[in-house]
Amino acid sequence: MDEVNFYSDLEERLDKFLVAKLQKSRSQIEKLIKKGYVKVDNKITTKTGMKLQIGQNVSISFPKATESEAKEVDFDIEKVYEDNDILVINKPSGVVVHPAASYKGATLVDWLKSKGIRLSTLSGEERHGIVHRIDKETSGLLVVAKNNRAHQYLAQQLQTRQMGRYYLAIITPPLKENVIVDKPIGRNPKNRLKMSIIENGKEAKSAFVKIAQSFDEKYELIGAKLFSGRTHQIRVHLASINRHIVGDSLYGFKSKEATIARVFLHAYILYLEHPTSKKMMRFVAPLPQDMLAFLDAKFHREQIDEKINPDIFDEWFNFSNRVWHTASAG
Repeated sequence: MDEVNFYSDLEERLDKFLVAKLQKSRSQIEKLIKKGYVKVDNKITTKTGMKLQIGQNVSISFPKATESEAKEVDFDIEKVYEDNDILVINKPSGVVVHPAASYKGATLVDWLKSKGIRLSTLSGEERHGIVHRIDKETSGLLVVAKNNRAHQYLAQQLQTRQMGRYYLAIITPPLKENVIVDKPIGRNPKNRLKMSIIENGKEAKSAFVKIAQSFDEKYELIGAKLFSGRTHQIRVHLASINRHIVGDSLYGFKSKEATIARVFLHAYILYLEHPTSKKMMRFVAPLPQDMLAFLDAKFHREQIDEKINPDIFDEWFNFSNRVWHTASAG
């Protein structure tokens, strides 16, 4: 079994401590504890609510992934980078990252299994290797951990935001100004398929920057950066300021034009510190053809290519040199 270790720096519940350290859901952590995979000071505990003291050692042992049969996949995924620790892929729109009760088709996890790629087990069998995710209709960059040590290291970077992504989205109507949205997100009580701004939801913060407007000023290409990682965060935060991603009918996009097949949201740049070499790495996934076709039809494409140059893209989110408006809850 692979094992990872942490030392508690606060007096808090064991399950809450591991949720923060491993960046996993409460239910996933509860399963690990109840199945006897967790030790505190070398003693197995199955009590999820155990109160940790400062300095206690918490170790988690993970069984090897079982060789469960992968579902047949009818899609392929571009590998952007691969070594012994990580795999970076460019996920196409329409591919679900991992199995869920509401989805029975083939997923990214099935594709990984079908390729015989060795993966971490920190997230359990259904999500093995998955450090972070993106929505089914969103395209772009995703990093997969190939062992538990790499998974732990990347999960810690997610917590501190040392690892992250820049997104590109086409929205309507355009933003009035660059904006930071700081509003809590939770499950919509009336529609379980949606997330919403909820007073007692999880803290969530996003930054959106204006890049280029369409000829008719109805659409805009924007950049997005997240300071948290909530489900549908970009889509929900934009809807909260009455902006909608083109194609995102779930969150309010309406159009009389020909049907747009998917949400025009793309994880464009991924940055992280490598688990072994400790070098900062940066990956780019060019915009997919459907978004490029839309931009070609409605925007000055040559201006866009210059503005989204990956070598200078960080400057769009230079918070000291740009004027930002803040939209907060309440």
